Amino acid sequence: MGSIGELLAGRDTAGVTPAAEGTALAARLKDACALDVYPRSIAVAGRRLYFLGRRGTGKLLGVLFPDGASPLRGKQEKIEIDGLAFNLALGPTTHENAIVLRRELPYTAPGLVGSGASFGLGDRLGLATPGHVRAIRRGRLVPVFAQQSMREMQRTGRTPREVVDDASWGVFQEGFCEPWGADADHLKTIEDIDRCLDAGFGFFTFDPSGHVTAARELESVPWDALETNLSDARRLYLGRHDLEGGSAVEIDETSLLRAYAGYGRALVHIVEMQRYLAGRMNGRPFEIEVSVDESEAETSIEEHFIVASELGRLGIELASLAPRYPGRFEKGCDYIGDLGRFEQSFALHVAVARTLGSYKLGVHSGSDKFRLYPSMARLADGRLHVKTAGTSYLEALRVIAVVDPDLFVEIFEFARRRYPDDKASYKVSADPARLPALHEMKSADLPGLLDDLDARQLLHVTFGSVLTAPAQAGESLKERILECLRTDEENYYSALEAHFERHLLPLAC
Repeated sequence: MGSIGELLAGRDTAGVTPAAEGTALAARLKDACALDVYPRSIAVAGRRLYFLGRRGTGKLLGVLFPDGASPLRGKQEKIEIDGLAFNLALGPTTHENAIVLRRELPYTAPGLVGSGASFGLGDRLGLATPGHVRAIRRGRLVPVFAQQSMREMQRTGRTPREVVDDASWGVFQEGFCEPWGADADHLKTIEDIDRCLDAGFGFFTFDPSGHVTAARELESVPWDALETNLSDARRLYLGRHDLEGGSAVEIDETSLLRAYAGYGRALVHIVEMQRYLAGRMNGRPFEIEVSVDESEAETSIEEHFIVASELGRLGIELASLAPRYPGRFEKGCDYIGDLGRFEQSFALHVAVARTLGSYKLGVHSGSDKFRLYPSMARLADGRLHVKTAGTSYLEALRVIAVVDPDLFVEIFEFARRRYPDDKASYKVSADPARLPALHEMKSADLPGLLDDLDARQLLHVTFGSVLTAPAQAGESLKERILECLRTDEENYYSALEAHFERHLLPLAC
């Protein structure tokens, strides 16, 4: 390997340093900068060498360059490496420096997810992306590293900017140069769109579930807003519609009524959201998912066909659509239901998607649904977008149970007290009465609680209360959790990598 001066002289476009060179360069940079440099982060662009380093549990963005001014907000000094003089700039991992990072190294910025099979990796703590990257490298799915719902952001006290910035820093740390996405998840209002637009999201999930109704009267259908009428709807949809693969959907007057009366107002809401977003994007590309998975009733094939057709008629191009499937998609556990019935329904939903367009089928609350992954991979044939969120938080707690049992017990007991209130907005079946008293357990047995359904769900749905609990004496629970994981970050990354391999490998078939 040549000198750093030779490396900078020979590289004018953005590129990550090969792994072998990165390890050697990291050692030389450590000596010169008094910083533990992440080898995979080292990249060259515009005759500057960029890297991410760690000092204690804090991280700094570094730039090494022969002359000129630093693009960063931070300190600048002169140093010598390989007998050559360089300028060294070190800056904190702030939003302002994240903007610089994404400008100088475009692979650290989210882009479009595209039509290939994809996988969303929610991160409630802002520390998980390096572990997610390591896992995704072993699969063939396009990752969505920045994915958080408005509900999750409110409950964790995070902002849309922080969600995207944390993912960018993780991508940079691991030198991940493949396309990745940022999903502003479960948006319900125009105000939600406004909050996420400037943060860098390019994938927007609209959740119209609040507008889906059980009413079945045609008088409730907003025909004018839908730019159609009952006569045209009958002409378009009544009868048999052949689907790809040899199946068909039969739509009669009753199923037509149910679809329009149940989803009519939701369709209007989606159109309003999409048109507003398109106006704000001003020609910039974006992707939309429509999610009705949190509706009470299962989405019928007839409803899927009509809803997707109507969205197409109204000019909305879907990236994916997440129906409400049969069975129970509870948090923190495997699928509960008849596998054969799920497969039959899923295959028909796939056939509708293939017939009507290029969109994928979304599967929300998709973490830990190990029974379903082989079937979904086989039946979807690439038309699949799976979302996970709280399972990364649970893996963080598993690590804490190992390295700081006392903190884990404190979190668990706090969560036990919060569970009766926090479970209200989730579909879960955990019963805390079945859980043991933790003071009677050995420390070595605590991590095993993360394999127990009742414990997993209790911890899963109380994350907001835990992460926003005020400090009682000294640091808050959130601050102590983050400090613990930053201190033992490799344990956390390894746990995430192993956990998500179980998800990704069956889905990548």
